[in-house]
Amino acid sequence: MAFIDSVLLNLIEHSCRGFQRLTGRTNVWLAVQLTNLSIVVYFVWAGLYALNVDVELRIVAAIFCVALVYVLTQTIFRTPVETYEMAAYQRVARGLRNPRRIRDALLRTSFLTLCLVLAYPVLFVYTNLPGLTGLKPETTNLVILSYLLILLTTVVLYLLACDPLPPCAGKVREWMRGLFSSRVPVPDSE
Repeated sequence: MAFIDSVLLNLIEHSCRGFQRLTGRTNVWLAVQLTNLSIVVYFVWAGLYALNVDVELRIVAAIFCVALVYVLTQTIFRTPVETYEMAAYQRVARGLRNPRRIRDALLRTSFLTLCLVLAYPVLFVYTNLPGLTGLKPETTNLVILSYLLILLTTVVLYLLACDPLPPCAGKVREWMRGLFSSRVPVPDSE
């Protein structure tokens, strides 16, 4: 599994560098955006779960979600993306590799294994189980959202283990500037 992790990590790092050349955005920026997406998915998951439980559990779930939002604003949302990117740029400029490549290897392989092992059961539940057992659609949605959270966490772990290129503007941004600057009429100098 370590070999698969290494190959996948190198492939994702290569893709992230291509993404950075195109957009000017690093793997760190992409990881933060996917973390934000996973937070939204988590709250959707909690909301769907709250629809299927008693009022007392809904109140407990609401209190937990409010506490979680507070903790997120004090931790993850406190530091801007640019700070994380600058730290990654400085590390790369000193010639150091990302310490997460080695430190998080066990965690990445665990989540990768979980993604692979759960893929078929989740697909089976999504396609067959509601018709066979009469489960509510919300239950099937919870299974899908749970798997989506596992998948997003796996992707974020791989993105955070990559090293970015030095800062660049991005080809798409330059192309858009060139496109819009050529369309702006230049006043005559008479």
